[in-house]
Amino acid sequence: MKRLFLVFALALGVCLFSAVDSFASKLVAEVSISDQTMTVSKGGKVLYNWRVSTGREGYETPVGRYRPTRMYRLWHSKTYDNTPMPHSVFFHAGYAIHASNAVKSLGRPASHGCVRLKPANAAKFYDMVEKAGRKNTRIIVQY
Repeated sequence: MKRLFLVFALALGVCLFSAVDSFASKLVAEVSISDQTMTVSKGGKVLYNWRVSTGREGYETPVGRYRPTRMYRLWHSKTYDNTPMPHSVFFHAGYAIHASNAVKSLGRPASHGCVRLKPANAAKFYDMVEKAGRKNTRIIVQY
């Protein structure tokens, strides 16, 4: 009986450790519309805090909790004159976190609703999502 209990306790401990480990390894991108920033953390540890541009007046960035739905190293907007959207991580319908050459606009609302990043930061984020996997990545957009 003691042996059975020990095996059960050990198995339970392994399961709990695995659950904690997988939770701790999640990649989280928190976008603050009011601050125009995106904070990237992994396992609860903040790795980056970048300036972004979200939707300007008349173009809202959707607020909520998301997982990436699709990713493209280079995407062209079918809605906005085939505009290039490098390192796109789509999170809700046609909304994505992606690179922008309009770096002077970062830190203030300027997009059609997407979350724009400096090209080097978008490439870094894209690679992190690719490595972590879409299932292990959360995107949180809040005011």
